[in-house]
Amino acid sequence: MSNLPAHKFKIGLITATIWENEGFYSVDIARSYKAGDGNWKSASTFGHNDLLNVAKCAERAETWVARKTATGSE
Repeated sequence: MSNLPAHKFKIGLITATIWENEGFYSVDIARSYKAGDGNWKSASTFGHNDLLNVAKCAERAETWVARKTATGSE
């Protein structure tokens, strides 16, 4: 297993990261934000304005995983 993600989708501040482990895929969805100290951080909570981008990232991730598992390619 690689420590690198299999694929990423980013829309605005929302990122869907796809991880592969022996043919099984999992998806992590996170929102980036700039903290008070000026550093970028991520959160797994979303505001109303984030939800459309969350849905779009999830749909793109699902399509990517479905294609990878259907073709059996790695």
